Amino acid sequence: MEELEYEYYLKSLSKQFPTIADAATEIINMQAIMSLPKGTEHFLTDIHGEWEQFNHVLKNGSGSVKRKIDEEFGNTLSTKDKRSLATLVYYPKEKLEIVMQEETDQEQLEDWYKITIHRLVQVTKRVASKYTRSKVRKALPKDFSYVIEELITEKEEIQDKELYYNEIIHTIIRIGRAPECIIALCNLIQRLVVDHLHIVGDIYDRGEGPHIIMDTLSQYHSVDIQWGNHDVVWMGAAAGQLACIASVIRVSARYGNLDILEEGYGINLIPLATFAMKTYENTDCSLFSIKYGKGYDTKDLPLDMKMHKAIAMIQFKLEGQLVMQHPEFEMDDRLLLDKIDYEKGTVRIGGKDYPMRDMDFPTVDPKDPYRLTPEEEQVVDRLRHAFVHCEKLQRHVRFLFSKGSLYKVHNSNLLYHGCVPMDEEGNFKEVNVYGKKYSGKALYDVLETYARKGYYSKNEEERQKGRDILWYIWTGPNSPVFGKDKMGTFERYFVSEKETQKETKNSYYKLLDREDVVNKILREFGLNEESSHIINGHVPVELKKGDSPIRCGGKLLIIDGGFSRAYQGKTGIAGYTLVANSHGMNLIAHKPFESAEAAVREEQDIVSDSIIVETAAHRLLVSDTDIGAELKQSIAHLEQLLEAYMDGTLIEKGL
Repeated sequence: MEELEYEYYLKSLSKQFPTIADAATEIINMQAIMSLPKGTEHFLTDIHGEWEQFNHVLKNGSGSVKRKIDEEFGNTLSTKDKRSLATLVYYPKEKLEIVMQEETDQEQLEDWYKITIHRLVQVTKRVASKYTRSKVRKALPKDFSYVIEELITEKEEIQDKELYYNEIIHTIIRIGRAPECIIALCNLIQRLVVDHLHIVGDIYDRGEGPHIIMDTLSQYHSVDIQWGNHDVVWMGAAAGQLACIASVIRVSARYGNLDILEEGYGINLIPLATFAMKTYENTDCSLFSIKYGKGYDTKDLPLDMKMHKAIAMIQFKLEGQLVMQHPEFEMDDRLLLDKIDYEKGTVRIGGKDYPMRDMDFPTVDPKDPYRLTPEEEQVVDRLRHAFVHCEKLQRHVRFLFSKGSLYKVHNSNLLYHGCVPMDEEGNFKEVNVYGKKYSGKALYDVLETYARKGYYSKNEEERQKGRDILWYIWTGPNSPVFGKDKMGTFERYFVSEKETQKETKNSYYKLLDREDVVNKILREFGLNEESSHIINGHVPVELKKGDSPIRCGGKLLIIDGGFSRAYQGKTGIAGYTLVANSHGMNLIAHKPFESAEAAVREEQDIVSDSIIVETAAHRLLVSDTDIGAELKQSIAHLEQLLEAYMDGTLIEKGL
């Protein structure tokens, strides 16, 4: 920093800390914060709309709450009592309702309140111990901030502490505020047990509640998101990119989740339904079956299959138009509608003819197969208007843009959803983005820049380029978050031969155990290869086939273990989460979650196995984190401010 600039900076800093005492106090405060244990980070990925399991894992901190209860009470509480206390922390309102219904004796209920509040206060003290009093105070619920602060703060000056604390709790019960106080304490424990949450991509698609997950994340105290391809396609749809809109609707239809759009987001699908009923009334839609879950109303099946086929054909046309507009995307192999031979009943893929399973396409003109019919154009226009003007979707997507990115470097960890595109030798692959070649970190950066332009730019040409890049990030062969040579959607619908459906993963996935390759990626993103990790989502780890989530000696962690029910048969588990605290890193493998109702009524928690990934040589402190580095820099500046006050360069104010 230039001398004049630095003098100006110190003068600006002096406005915030106008006296020697102010600057000294802040230095002492920051130095003290750096000596506290590092906060717990919680990593989840590939949630795919499984909102109940997601909410439960969030509430229990992947076992962090249970661990704190065990640490606090050890053998002084029975396993049953500890399980009951943990359930209360996860679902305080629901558990209280059951307790109040079952306990009709008021005196016994008040005893339960007293014991429970005491226990919750003990747990709260333990989870709050690694934070400053100021940080805890900011986290306190408004209605009970004073009461809880009194209960969890040691009062050295009070001789009979037990009497003091008992009197506070007795008063809470006497004035009828015990249930609200218990709920406030439980929510505070949930809030404090995890300091920061990382979502490593794919909140959307397949499961029935991505909108519920987004509502939860929007209220979460500290979170970042690394976009997955299933998030990006929804972001593209919200930006008005037509092929993204068609893809979002098609995937929702395929998994019986059109309710997400209609009820979750209030998007009007009547134009599509009306068009599908009329145009596909006498059309074979048998290949467009619905993979529905237990909540699906099967009376909707015939119409949903028609809508599924109608939007799929619109998608193939819109994607074909994009591929022809953007030869630099190198996706000509996705132009298949014009490769159909209607006389032979075949389609040419990769220079070979394959029988088509279905050619009943009432809207496809063989002479101009990628042209939308006037009716399809009208449907697409109305759908675009509905997506672009959906207030809730726009709010969620703005949150994804504000809290999200294609990758993140945080506390010596590199987080991304898919892969860093590479060739077979482990070199970063050069990718053509609008006429210029990019690779490695630069590829991520340019794609993210265009993605943001696609949503925010006021320049229509730049915005359109950005919209089309959002579609490319979703499905392009060199997209970091997709990481395959193609998305074989057309082949899976219309061609039986499995060879045509194969989606070849980028070479990155064959190189994950090569330390030189992993080190090269870490260096590319400015990380120390000796002490850093890559945390990766996107490709489910097939544990039952012997796959391991821990690669390259622990330098790379793939934490997609099948959170989505659609993948659990393949993986053999119901997802991984990663917990990084002051003691090291643990990978948590979860068994399938039944329901929140069972968790409350039967006090069932997710059965989870913990795998120690890394144990810290010494307990990690705030000083070892990115925040610690910022604090050190701030302390250095404040010390120079102190020096300026003391040598007379600056004069104290406000004395």
